[in-house]
Amino acid sequence: MPASLSATVSPAANVTTGAATGRPLRLAVITGSVREGRFGPTVARWFAERAAARPDLTVDVVDLAGSDAELPLHMAAPGPGGAALTARLDAADAFVVITPEYNHSYPAGLKNVIDWHREEWHAKPIGFVSYGGLSGGLRAVEHLRVVFAELHAVTVRDTVSFHLVWNQFDDQGRLAEPAGPEGAATAMLDQLAWWGDALRAARSTRPFAA
Repeated sequence: MPASLSATVSPAANVTTGAATGRPLRLAVITGSVREGRFGPTVARWFAERAAARPDLTVDVVDLAGSDAELPLHMAAPGPGGAALTARLDAADAFVVITPEYNHSYPAGLKNVIDWHREEWHAKPIGFVSYGGLSGGLRAVEHLRVVFAELHAVTVRDTVSFHLVWNQFDDQGRLAEPAGPEGAATAMLDQLAWWGDALRAARSTRPFAA
């Protein structure tokens, strides 16, 4: 997949499920790295499968290195592909950002996508799955919390963090020791679902004013 600023969902990556009762939350899982050779899709696939197993969520995997929705590197308005991404973000009730850590922060392509949108983030919860070396991407997450606060989003406290990520997955994308990460994912998704339900109900009864 080319390392361009774009967004797509491949048939294999787009995982959905339905709730047994009620209306499930629409969760957008954003793969933030666009570098060639990135590890992000492996982490995103693992997480999307965990999220899709829940009856209270439907999952849309938004890969920013896709080929069908190029985003601008300048201040001109986004083209049709960018409009398609905007619609997907707007439709989401909650987000999980999959991010590596580059030089103590998060990728430039991810910042570009965040900055090209505003109302799409308002009054919605955001969770994080980070990965990297010894820090596990946690410094990138702390930077993202401040950015999303400016956009009136609510970031949940608990995260999923993969330290020395290359040692944790096998060649098939399976975790060597799944218990810890799966427990962390469940805790984070429980918080995200609580906030997602509460904020969706609030937005439906009283439009958010920034």
